[in-house]
Amino acid sequence: MKRIILMFVLCVMTVIGSATAGTAGDNVDKSQWPDQLRFMAGPPGGTWFALGGVVSEMWTREVAPATSGTGGGVSNIVNVDRMKGDMGLTVASVLGAARAGEEPFKSQMQNAVLLANLYRQYTYFIVRKDYAEKNGITSVGDIVRKKLPIRMATLKPGTSSEFVIRSIFEKGFHSGWDAVKSWGGSVEFASYSDGANLLADNHIDMFAFAVGRKASIVMKIESQTDVVILPVDEEARVAMSKALGTTTFTIDKEVYSSVTGDVPVVGDYTCIVMRGDLPESLAGALAKSLWDKREELGAAVSDLKEMTAAEAVSEGIPAHPGAAAFWKTVSGK
Repeated sequence: MKRIILMFVLCVMTVIGSATAGTAGDNVDKSQWPDQLRFMAGPPGGTWFALGGVVSEMWTREVAPATSGTGGGVSNIVNVDRMKGDMGLTVASVLGAARAGEEPFKSQMQNAVLLANLYRQYTYFIVRKDYAEKNGITSVGDIVRKKLPIRMATLKPGTSSEFVIRSIFEKGFHSGWDAVKSWGGSVEFASYSDGANLLADNHIDMFAFAVGRKASIVMKIESQTDVVILPVDEEARVAMSKALGTTTFTIDKEVYSSVTGDVPVVGDYTCIVMRGDLPESLAGALAKSLWDKREELGAAVSDLKEMTAAEAVSEGIPAHPGAAAFWKTVSGK
């Protein structure tokens, strides 16, 4: 009887061990892994907030226990570099600025490295249609050239949206928040939902932010009031590319009802930044789980359907060696 019980216990332990091994593999040394991974996402109501919950749940099941919390594209990098978090969402251009120690970072964030680019990020400058028609606005540049007293909002400082939108004004148009105010305009910082409501209630004229190709917040805004999505002038897109390594993406007219033609905007990538001092085995396991579970993740957050191995690592931005090795294997690059 004792022998039977012992065999039963051994079988149960084997099953449990197999079930909890996850994508990390059975022979990986996990002794240097954190007991719990701290994943910082984005502001409530946005795609990143939902993405953080989906990815951390998957990692808990497949790799190691993970928690998800709120955050922002700039603050996430700082907290990763200072080891106040293990991973976080940001965009590639902000990570590049952080590595170089450019504004708004006060020093080089050398412990912040890339785990993976997840999907493309688009900048949206959404203007009330009545305001655009009244002032003859056909692009973002018109606002600057005409020095319009525009009431605008973006997300809060510390988010990647605020960084990118402000950078477009500063680096693309040699302007900025102070200039907008000098024209008689105003700049507010709000959440996605609050910004959408301010636009609908005619308390602001423009709401600008960065998000994925097909964003529910944009559709919500379209359902509340008549708007236009402005293209970013070529001169600004070129200047942003030279300064921060961004690119040009096009908002397709098939996606949004307010778009009647292709709209060129500043393009970037939503990515995951992680601590460079974490073990290579962990970085490889996290990257592998993202790739292996991409269909599951894409079913929960549609933007993740865009993830490709070929675009997972950006040129000029250091990636964690464990992650870089995995992406090289699956992409063949």
